[in-house]
Amino acid sequence: MYTAAKLLHLVAAVIWLGGMGFVLGALRPVAMAQLPPPARLALMTAVLHRFFIAVWVCILVLLASGSFMLMAVGMRQAPAGWHLMLGAGILMSVIFSYLYTGPFRRMRAAAATADWPAAGRAMAQIHPLVVTNFALGWLSVAGVYLVR
Repeated sequence: MYTAAKLLHLVAAVIWLGGMGFVLGALRPVAMAQLPPPARLALMTAVLHRFFIAVWVCILVLLASGSFMLMAVGMRQAPAGWHLMLGAGILMSVIFSYLYTGPFRRMRAAAATADWPAAGRAMAQIHPLVVTNFALGWLSVAGVYLVR
């Protein structure tokens, strides 16, 4: 059971981090370079909507599997890197919740009414939050392997 929890935890982390890496490193730069704002913002809204559904599932899996593994070892016996990962993971979840319920909700509403300037402003708020979560995700990965 522990091994299954660890695998689920890893898969959820890879999906979340990989998705952020794809959006930041490939999708957004190409969309910005090649598409006019209405097409770019419509595309980003649709893609982020689908990805963010997956992120919600990943958060649930990460919290459930991480809690299971922590309970199996005990909070006091858990390596320091696990505590770093837990703190970073909670912070990432809070940032994502804000991103989803604030700027992304505004972006979707603006895109639905073709208010492209408002959608662009919301997208500009989303980007640094995703960059922050991407860095925190890699900090978590490094913490587990480097902090004992």
